[in-house]
Amino acid sequence: MILGMSLEAFTTLHVVLSLIGIASGFVVVLGMMGGKRLPAVTMLFLVTTALTSLTGFLFPLKSVTPAVILGILSILVLLLATIALYGRHLAGAWRGTYVISAVVALYFNFFVLIVQSFLKVPALNALAPTQSEGPFKIAQLLALVVFISLGTLAFRRFRPLLPQMV
Repeated sequence: MILGMSLEAFTTLHVVLSLIGIASGFVVVLGMMGGKRLPAVTMLFLVTTALTSLTGFLFPLKSVTPAVILGILSILVLLLATIALYGRHLAGAWRGTYVISAVVALYFNFFVLIVQSFLKVPALNALAPTQSEGPFKIAQLLALVVFISLGTLAFRRFRPLLPQMV
């Protein structure tokens, strides 16, 4: 039992949070590419992505794993994105800090989606049972290239009007 839920129910909650974070994250990044802030979707993305990382720490573990390290890194970049957006209001270099950290947080979540897909989806697992095979490496490389491209475009195009401070 984790937080009063069976391991299966908790895992489902964790996966649903992750998928919401990924979907809303893509909407946020596409919004950035169009120069839009999308405050409600951004909040959804930041909260669900943070909850994905935090719930990941609650699974029974016997040692520090790559997933734990990635979870810690995800929390750090989400904290940076949150400070840049809500604490520093995207002023000056904080705009770029926000864009980069938000895209990196989304990439981390998507990276784990690929890993879990190759572990849990039988057809993908058959292609790369140890995740050292070509199809897995190609999927991760393509994801990295896509996120670098999205991040670059978002960095160049996201220049929202800052609210007037009274």
